[in-house]
Amino acid sequence: MSTGGYGSDLSFAFAHTPRIVFGAGAVSETGEQLGLLGCSKALIVTDSFLAEKTDMIARLEKALGPRLAGVFAGVVPDPTAPSVDEGADFARGKGADALISLGGGSAIDTAKAMAVVLTEGGKLLDHEGYHNLKRRVTPHIAVPTTAGTGSEMTLVTVITDPERGQKTYVGSYFLHPDVAVLDPELVVGLPPKLTAATGMDAMSHAVEALISSLRQPFSDAYALRAIEITTEWLPRSLSEPGDLTARGQMLMAASMAGTAFSNAMVSLNHAMAHSLGAIYHAHHGTLNAILLPYTMRFFNDVCAERFAMVARAMGVDTSGMSESEAGFSAADRMQDFIAQVGLNERLADHGVDEDGLAKVAEMAVSDGAIIYSPKPVFDTDEIAGLLRQAL
Repeated sequence: MSTGGYGSDLSFAFAHTPRIVFGAGAVSETGEQLGLLGCSKALIVTDSFLAEKTDMIARLEKALGPRLAGVFAGVVPDPTAPSVDEGADFARGKGADALISLGGGSAIDTAKAMAVVLTEGGKLLDHEGYHNLKRRVTPHIAVPTTAGTGSEMTLVTVITDPERGQKTYVGSYFLHPDVAVLDPELVVGLPPKLTAATGMDAMSHAVEALISSLRQPFSDAYALRAIEITTEWLPRSLSEPGDLTARGQMLMAASMAGTAFSNAMVSLNHAMAHSLGAIYHAHHGTLNAILLPYTMRFFNDVCAERFAMVARAMGVDTSGMSESEAGFSAADRMQDFIAQVGLNERLADHGVDEDGLAKVAEMAVSDGAIIYSPKPVFDTDEIAGLLRQAL
């Protein structure tokens, strides 16, 4: 019987958000969940679009009633350290004892980072790095409105430092939200392009978790199931955007993929996407989609068995193929799938040119995700060559 490549020396830790509340209309239970946490005054953390152009804030306000402390609508895409510090100051001024993030990964990451500053004081960048926190942070309920980042299940927040022009991290077991509220009704209105891009972000999380140097059996299980669900239900979310079943399946896939990569980590693909995003400000999920088939081919020499699993999870019949052929078939299937969901783009479509590749490669080498790659990747010329394939 196969052990998935693990032997008697296997050792790992596994953790994720402890409570998930799922279902159409689940946002109405947010007040009850806040009470179970022993909190009485919650600040909603969101962006100006959701605050001004949707009824989502009103639905949360109704659920919270007198437990609402206020609304911080200062979340920005690719959240910055100054925006986090501003939000923490706002929360203090409102006397908030809990945070409720409403939005995509940017809102959830902003709230995570605000919780750190509220608990530990100082500025966010005083706390960057992994496992520097020594105690639980301000309670946090995450209510995602996109199905992709999985941030509602993870132990990390990704924040941009504008002075360095680079993304940085705070990671800790204390950063998991206390509750994830997954309500399919909140993602029904997601535009097609964003549906596809966030869905491919979840796919890249799952694939990279499966090949990461920290992979382990629990993360494998979540990753493979996320790949299966995304393959089946992301196209349906695009063709029938009002289908609550499809939207709910994708919310679950994103959370499963988030659980997988929060424990196993991501690697080179995300290191390149982070770096491209910091320079060119293209959507993170779109960048991951563009790069993923090329990264898969790049690692096939050491991960063919793992990519064969991906191929089968995506419906490829690998019988009669060698392990290497099955691995490459996964990259081909992924490229076809990306085109199927309407993201058949190139890096050049987002302003990337040959002259910028060296800088992106240099940033990618210093990105924390790269150290979990399934084989060492330190050569900037090698990374630039990989990026060039996707131009």
